[in-house]
Amino acid sequence: MAPMTELGAEMHALVERLYPLCRSITGDGVRATLDIVGEYVPLQVHEVPTGTQVLDWTVPQEWNIRDAYVADATGRRVVDFAASSLHVLGYSVPVSATMPLAELRAHLHTLPDHPAWVPYRTSYYKPEWGFCLAQETLDALPDGEYEVRIDSTLADGHLTYAEHVVPGQVADEVIVSCHVCHPSLANDNLAGIAVATFLARALAERTPYYTYRFIYAPGTIGAITWLARNAERIDRVKHGLVLACAGDPGRLTYKQSRRGDAEIDRVIQHVLAASERPHHITEFTPYGYDERQYCSPGFNLGVGSLSRTPYAGYPEYHTSADNPDFVSPEAMADTLAVCREAFAVLDRNRQYTNLSPYGEPQLGRRGLYDALGGRSDTKQAQMAMLWVLNLSDGEHSLLDIAERSGLPFDTVAVAAGALQGAGLIKA
Repeated sequence: MAPMTELGAEMHALVERLYPLCRSITGDGVRATLDIVGEYVPLQVHEVPTGTQVLDWTVPQEWNIRDAYVADATGRRVVDFAASSLHVLGYSVPVSATMPLAELRAHLHTLPDHPAWVPYRTSYYKPEWGFCLAQETLDALPDGEYEVRIDSTLADGHLTYAEHVVPGQVADEVIVSCHVCHPSLANDNLAGIAVATFLARALAERTPYYTYRFIYAPGTIGAITWLARNAERIDRVKHGLVLACAGDPGRLTYKQSRRGDAEIDRVIQHVLAASERPHHITEFTPYGYDERQYCSPGFNLGVGSLSRTPYAGYPEYHTSADNPDFVSPEAMADTLAVCREAFAVLDRNRQYTNLSPYGEPQLGRRGLYDALGGRSDTKQAQMAMLWVLNLSDGEHSLLDIAERSGLPFDTVAVAAGALQGAGLIKA
C-alpha cells in the first residue's frame, strides 16, 4: 500500500473528480458516480425498479436533470445549474415559465446567516420545484420578470446501488456503507466514498479473516432497499461501519451501534484510545446516517458510524462551502488509517482455550522466552504471554485481554500466535 500522504492525495483527487456530478437518490448522477468508483474497485451494480416494495417503503420514480436556470430580462442567467448542481432543489419537477420576482421568491432558498453560501435542499417525496442561491445574489436581484426553466424528468425508472466484496477466510461479513446521493458536497459524502474505496483496496492486498462487503447506496431508501433485498442472509453480517463526513479538519467521532457494546464498538473505541488521537464517542441515536437503518430493532446489527465532525455539526454542512477545499488529504488519510487499524484488530480478535491450564506451562523449554530476545518490549511481550495463557478459557477474546491487561492489542495478538504455534492454546 502506498504511503498515507500519497493515499490522501489520491483520495482528494477522487473527491475533486466526483464533486461536479449531480447526484440524488436515483438517476444518472448516481450511475456516473459508481462508474468512476468502479475504476478503482470492481462493483456489482444493482438496478431496482420504481414501485418495488422495500420493507415499509416503495422505490420512487427516477429523477434526472439536464439544465435549469433563472434568467433576467436581458437573458442573463442569475441562477445557473451549470455552475453548481446545488442551485436546483433536488427532485424538482419540470417548470418553464415567466414570473415576477415577488412570485418567484416562494421558490428560492438561501442562507441569510451565510449570505455568500448556497444551501442544499431537496423535495424527494413531495412534488415541488425550486432554486438555491446565495442570499447576496438574491439581494442584488431587481424587481421584474424572470424566465424560470427546469429541464428535468421524474418518471418510472430505477434506484441504483452497488456492492464491492473483498473475499475473506470465512463467509461471515463486515459491511462498510456510504451514501452516494448528495450532489456537490465534498465532506458529506464524497470523502466517505473515497475512504471506503481506498479501504477496500487496502483490504484486497491481503486475505482478511472476514468477508468485507462495501455498500454504495443512496441514503435511507438505498440502505432500506439493500436490507430488504438481503433480509434472508442478514445473519452473515457480524459487524459493520457507516462512513460519512470523513475529510473535515475536526476530531474523529464514533457513534456506537444500537447495542452499545457490539464488538465493532469496542474495537474502534480501543483503537482510538490506544492511538491517543483526539476523538469523541457518542451513544446511538435513531437519527443521522444509515446506521439507523442497519440498527433498526428488527435487524439490530452491530453497525456503528465513523466520521470526523458529525452531521450538522459544522457550519459548512449542506452548503456550497462544503467543497473540495474544505476536506483535506491529511484528514482523509487519518480516517482511512483508523479504519485499517480497527479492521486489523477485528480480523484477529479470537477466543482461545489454554491446552495446559493447570499451573503455568514452562515457556523457556519451548523456546518462547528465547524468541523474545533482543526485543525492545521483551518484558511487555512476556506479560502478554502470561495474560493470554491465563485468560484463554474460551470466554475471553484477545480484545478482552488487551483491555484488562492494558497491553497493546498487537502485542497480545503476537503472543497468542506464538503460544498457538507452541501448541499451548487453540482457537
